[in-house]
Amino acid sequence: MDLLPFPRQTPRQAASVPVSVREHAGLLDTSAAAGIPAMPLLGVLPVRRLIPQDLHSVLDYQGALSVLGAGLLSASRGARLAGVMLGSAGLGVSLLTDYRLSLRKFIPIEVHEAIDHLWSLGVIAAPFVLGFARRSRWATGVNLLVGATTILGSLFTDYRAQRGVQWRRGAVTDLGPVGA
Repeated sequence: MDLLPFPRQTPRQAASVPVSVREHAGLLDTSAAAGIPAMPLLGVLPVRRLIPQDLHSVLDYQGALSVLGAGLLSASRGARLAGVMLGSAGLGVSLLTDYRLSLRKFIPIEVHEAIDHLWSLGVIAAPFVLGFARRSRWATGVNLLVGATTILGSLFTDYRAQRGVQWRRGAVTDLGPVGA
């Protein structure tokens, strides 16, 4: 006898979960309606799932736009190049990730999580690798702040997919029933 009020679905199917107005918390929503929980990256990340996915999504856009803007406002050619490349890459990944605040659900949420970590390391390293750390202190400061906060935020985000997009057949995106 199945005690669940909803029929069982495979991990790749979107779950239809009714949400009352009281339960839906907008950007701070961590209910089942917020999406399909992501599989842990490397079996251990995130460290804790404290930051709701929608809030993290907004911060992804904000971080990418900050890096882009700081680069464009800099007098240093290296800072402009890094800002445009890294900012555009961050925006592109966010716009194509399988979460609620994207235009197209193409990049699996687990891949987005890995990209968050790599992108952040690139943002932190860019001023030193491209040699604009001393010439453009403002852009360097923005890069360091955005990179560090993105890594920190990624360690504590409750990554959730909307559709369960996968690039590898047979990979399970869903951790199982919510609350199990």
